[in-house]
Amino acid sequence: MKTSSPSTVCVLLYVFLSSLSVVTICGNLLVLISIIYFKQLHTPTNSLILSLAVADLLVGVVVFPFSMKFSVSSCLYSQHLFCKVRQTIDVTLSTASILNLGCISIDRYYAVCHPLTYRTKINVHVVVIMILVSWSVPVVVAIGFIMAGLKHEKCEQMCFLDILLANIFGQIFSFYLPVILMLCIYLKILLVAQRQVHSIQGTKSGATASKMERKATKTLAIVMGVFLMCWSPFFLCISFQLLNDVSVPAAVIESLNWFALSNSMLNPFIYAFFYSWFRSAFRMIISRKIFQGDFSNTKLH
Repeated sequence: MKTSSPSTVCVLLYVFLSSLSVVTICGNLLVLISIIYFKQLHTPTNSLILSLAVADLLVGVVVFPFSMKFSVSSCLYSQHLFCKVRQTIDVTLSTASILNLGCISIDRYYAVCHPLTYRTKINVHVVVIMILVSWSVPVVVAIGFIMAGLKHEKCEQMCFLDILLANIFGQIFSFYLPVILMLCIYLKILLVAQRQVHSIQGTKSGATASKMERKATKTLAIVMGVFLMCWSPFFLCISFQLLNDVSVPAAVIESLNWFALSNSMLNPFIYAFFYSWFRSAFRMIISRKIFQGDFSNTKLH
């Protein structure tokens, strides 16, 4: 059911949400152009970051406009066709973004914990498989939601259990399993990084080693902290609603959904702005220097 809102509130919401969309699109476009244009960035790791940027860019281009329309008109639970389309696209692209984050964590695990075999373990074929999985699983999950919804419309309350199971398994594969995987991987990376720092303390000053350890800890805290901060409230709220059969106000779910989607806006800052070569690439793109000649072989610092 749609509800009317004061025009001032609507305008402010549109301005705020449109700003989020613009920042998300621009940030991920910078990542895409940088990786595609500069040959130095043509690596397996950056291929995964490219896939993540595509998912986040589509969130900004497709999901944000749909969500703006429905957040302001409050039709979260409407059975209108556009509301169903919005939910399907939202689930697909958000899950793709989460799974790409998981693949990046696997790549970092081998780079830090098994540096000698990294290039043989994470090759082009493995990266392609990771990307395909990151996009095929969300499509399967979205199809499951659609099929469960169609079945529910035909048999109504007799299909409640099927709907419940579809939602539970969808959340498990879309969020909880990737989160557990990433937590375990980054914990392992942190432990290995700390051991590496301690092992080289004999050749470097204690202050330098301590700085490296703090930097590694801070980086992993930012990666997982921002991800969990954005996504956990939404999925925990949905899980609580499903398992306890309670009704959560639409405004609460919409707010948590937007908070979760903001992760797509923050990813470029976390996975790209953190690295100096990406910052150099962004400066060249923003200053339009790449249009003044062929700088694809430029050494980025």
